[in-house]
Amino acid sequence: MGCVSSKHIDPGNTIVSSSKSSLSKNNLPKYKRRNSSSSSTSSASFNPPTYADMKIDLNTHTNEPVLKEPIGVNHPAAGITKDQVTHFSHKFNADPKNRMAQNAAHSLDFSTLLTNRDAISDDQHVFNVNIEHEAKVTNQKSSGRCWIFAAMNVFRLETMNKYNLDEFELSQSYLFFWDKFEKSNWFLECMIDLRDKDINDRVVQHLLKEPVSDGGQWDMLVNLVQRYGVVPQSVYPESYSSSNSGRLNALVLSKLRDYAVVLRRLAAQGHSIEDLRKEKEKFLKEIYNILAITLGEPPKKPFTWTFRNKDKKLFEFTHQTPQSFFKDHIGYNVEETVSVIDDPRHQRLSLYTVQYLGNISGGRPIRYINAEINDLKQLAIKKLQSGKPVWFGADVGKYMQRDAGILDPKVFQYDLTFNVTFNMTKAERLIYGESLMTHAMQFTGVHLDSNGHPVRWRVENSWGEQGGDKGYLVMSDEWFSQFVYQVVLEKAIVPQKFLEVLDQEAVVLPAYDPMGALAM
Repeated sequence: MGCVSSKHIDPGNTIVSSSKSSLSKNNLPKYKRRNSSSSSTSSASFNPPTYADMKIDLNTHTNEPVLKEPIGVNHPAAGITKDQVTHFSHKFNADPKNRMAQNAAHSLDFSTLLTNRDAISDDQHVFNVNIEHEAKVTNQKSSGRCWIFAAMNVFRLETMNKYNLDEFELSQSYLFFWDKFEKSNWFLECMIDLRDKDINDRVVQHLLKEPVSDGGQWDMLVNLVQRYGVVPQSVYPESYSSSNSGRLNALVLSKLRDYAVVLRRLAAQGHSIEDLRKEKEKFLKEIYNILAITLGEPPKKPFTWTFRNKDKKLFEFTHQTPQSFFKDHIGYNVEETVSVIDDPRHQRLSLYTVQYLGNISGGRPIRYINAEINDLKQLAIKKLQSGKPVWFGADVGKYMQRDAGILDPKVFQYDLTFNVTFNMTKAERLIYGESLMTHAMQFTGVHLDSNGHPVRWRVENSWGEQGGDKGYLVMSDEWFSQFVYQVVLEKAIVPQKFLEVLDQEAVVLPAYDPMGALAM
């Protein structure tokens, strides 16, 4: 419930306390009951909120100073003047290139004007280090399940190699169901954990902004696989709402916020943790029903997996469970993996986590080993040279030419079209909200120069076969430096100095820190 204990960091990254805390409910603060009428734990005593009840959350910041309107920003001297506009217009029209660009942008996507032809030529889909087998690119469609897709793409190669399969796909929707369900419970436990906080508390508001999302992190994936296993897509196929998750998300989010109101009200009335969790159980029943209707119930009975391989040989495996299927037909040891990140704001070779980030209560906590970007590259190369793909997280929206399938800071020439340049460092982009991890994919190859240095990387995405090399992308090494934040590796190939970091007490970043972003 909530975050695991350790050092806590305020927004200014200053250590303010260090303590060990227990996940036991006995250590949670107790509330006195306001009156005898609220002492019953029966559902009959949980009445709809009245205005008086709601004022518990409406009357906030009572001990804080009265806010004042900003003076400087509204000062007449701060405004845009007519003379300034006239001057800007004169300078704009004095350069014929601006008028030419304006005419072209009138009927074109302006990114077309920015595209650098030389970058298109330089970033070839040719690599001298490749994994032995690649599969057809999958398609997450209108959903934010990239982290699940990327992991399933890693796992399926184990099965395809084992049985000599041309194509194979695991059910992303199956883990999507359980992740939504577990995240709903996680959010409600966060609300119970934070029930004594002001409703306007920054962490509370951050969690309420998006109680659950499609996105996730590698350690969340490990939790799901260890508890629920995996199944072939033929056993649990896609549904409309798994491929188009917007309406389902809107429904679940609205209900979770609705439940948060009830839990906070009951806590303020003096109900115990046990009372709140009994009410939570009713809420989870409703969430399960919503997910079962929209996504379909996950398999409850053993299933049979039947297929033919490249040689037309027939295989049939009976009495399969999701857990046994993962163990027997995939065998990827998720427990023996680590996430290595590049966060230039913080100390290297240190262990980090993010407050209130997770999906399964009692599961594996989020853990990041912070290292230099060149360490991430060398470890990724080492894994690719062993014939294994690499799950990674990056800010995919930056400098991506979708049709050509290119990720390269040089692919768009903003200076030629708009006469502007961007000068922030990677750390500054994180601090000022310009960048964070938004998407997970997998590396399947890399091109090294004569000195063994990476030049470009081959990337398997999950947006279908349109664009790039049938959906595969090429990433320049400079793009890796600037916009890749995380790689996942087996402990067996990670140097001991990195593994020793796992013995440290994790530094807890705030819930709203950019390293808490979920890949979608």
